[in-house]
Amino acid sequence: MISRRTLLSSLAAAGAIGAVAPARPLTRGPKFHWFGYYDKLQFDPTSRYALGMQVDFEHRSPGPDDVIRIGMIDTAGGGKWTGLGETRAWNWQQGSMLQWLPGSRDTVLWNDRVDGEFVCHIVNVRSGKRRTIGSPVYAISPDAKWAVTCDFRRLNHSRPGYGYAGIADPNRDVAAPEDVGIWKVDLATGNKQLIVSIAQAARIPHPGGYSKGAKHWFNHLLISPGGRRFIFLHRWRGEKEGAGFSTRMFTASATGKDLHILDPHGKTSHFVWRDPATVLAWAWHPSHGDKFYLFHDRTERVEVVAPELMPVNGHCTYLPGNRWILNDTYPDRDRLQHVYLYDTQNRRRHPLGDFHSPREYTGEWRCDTHPRFSPDGKKGGDRFGAQRRAAALPDRHRRGHGMTTRIPARFIKQRRRCRARRQRPWLTACSRYAVTNRARRPNPHSPPRAPRPPIAPPAEASRTGPRRVPPRRSAPPGS
Repeated sequence: MISRRTLLSSLAAAGAIGAVAPARPLTRGPKFHWFGYYDKLQFDPTSRYALGMQVDFEHRSPGPDDVIRIGMIDTAGGGKWTGLGETRAWNWQQGSMLQWLPGSRDTVLWNDRVDGEFVCHIVNVRSGKRRTIGSPVYAISPDAKWAVTCDFRRLNHSRPGYGYAGIADPNRDVAAPEDVGIWKVDLATGNKQLIVSIAQAARIPHPGGYSKGAKHWFNHLLISPGGRRFIFLHRWRGEKEGAGFSTRMFTASATGKDLHILDPHGKTSHFVWRDPATVLAWAWHPSHGDKFYLFHDRTERVEVVAPELMPVNGHCTYLPGNRWILNDTYPDRDRLQHVYLYDTQNRRRHPLGDFHSPREYTGEWRCDTHPRFSPDGKKGGDRFGAQRRAAALPDRHRRGHGMTTRIPARFIKQRRRCRARRQRPWLTACSRYAVTNRARRPNPHSPPRAPRPPIAPPAEASRTGPRRVPPRRSAPPGS
């Protein structure tokens, strides 16, 4: 568990970039780098190595022949990039489900497309030994023995930015198919079993009924701490939803039994397990409208969380000990994304950084920060950059550089002054835009600082540089 003093001293050590904590690039051009989603393990147990993906284009949907590189970044070795492989099964928002196997110091996994099938590679980063199982994965159990997954073919056309191209969906015109849904996958053998079908969820009545022509799918699976239950979002789109969709949040046992509708009100967005029985989620509830809420599994109990200090949707994560919530926002009117920590004990919000997102990063290839933290609680990753940040504070999944921010120990003696200056802990951000735009937007609460010398990119590291692209029409963000 991380103490308040340790956390805040780390945050203060970061310094101030534009608004608050400084960030440093983890990767460089000319190609673009990013990681993936906020609920995946980007850092190894030592907090030294961060995973990332490399792509050579932006601002269009991935096609069947588009290949990205998989690699590992040494955050203590000048950002050295070590190639691990490649994949043809990926998307802009969640990449290829690249992540460390829970508890492992040397094993990672990611999805791929091989011989007309989606598969998962499980790779030892030290020996290079690889084995492939005949099913993709979505979320991994804490004991690293099993996973759950969904139909990435259906996601590719139902929710662009979250599925994989290259394999046609045989149920494309079926509203709620019986033969697809959520599978449980044995990571040792690759055997999988359908445990919840889309048709099964659709048969459970929804207040007011489903809109005419509704087409159903599953998205956003996450296994609970302890591995006894998992969450999934049941979504549908019909005439009433138009280009949008409605959502119900379900929980189920590890075998797919004991289904429970945790949020029936149709607007669940980002969520995270706080503990094996409680879920934090952005949702609509009759009590306070659109806010963050704590949902108590298998009950009707719901509590609003920080309605004044976390007033907008974001990608939320609990730091070890569950006292601190790491969160972010979508771009505001100035196209700034705000990353921050919320102290649930003292009910205070601590800014970490404000990162600019160019207008061309919208819709399917938007660059949300997706903040993540390292196991030691001292680093964070996020994605910025030409839109994809590569590993560090938020994590802009794709183009851009990874960046990191730190918190100085001197904060212990300078707590009051640091609070006044609004300096915060350190995490990692992923894009050059985070640096350049922060430089243009100095923190009004901080004293003038001498310009920092440019960071010399290591010879071994992959490099990423800004790319000018014509702006595209904005599309509403989504989870």
